[in-house]
Amino acid sequence: MNDLMEKIISYYTEKLDAIKVEFGIDEYSNCLLRGDLDRAIEVLQNIMENAIKYGDGRRIVISITSEEDCRLVTVTNTGCSLSKDELPYLFNSFWRGSNIGNNSGSGLGLYICRQLMLKMHGDIFAECADDEMKVTAVFRML
Repeated sequence: MNDLMEKIISYYTEKLDAIKVEFGIDEYSNCLLRGDLDRAIEVLQNIMENAIKYGDGRRIVISITSEEDCRLVTVTNTGCSLSKDELPYLFNSFWRGSNIGNNSGSGLGLYICRQLMLKMHGDIFAECADDEMKVTAVFRML
């Protein structure tokens, strides 16, 4: 857990500071996660990049919770511009939401994230409430 979070924090602290986005990380404890570190970093980077691209630029927070034998890493950004009706399609290949505006992309990022999480025996899901977008990666603990 520490190795994963250190990579994400070190990269995004500077990046978000440069673009004036408030960045918070909740406290967490170290543990062993099932899966590949590089693929886990890839998943969280994709979630973070989407939070930057589609959020309102005010705040992004990473929170880590435990549930049964899993560690849930949730990236929350302010400014959810995605319709709740579109949430079921978020992880489909080549699907892009109505909130894309002028943002480029192929619609594969979250699809790839889901495939990677499933291969690591985890999961990923999203929710939109109170003008916040939350994407949670579920990692199984060893």
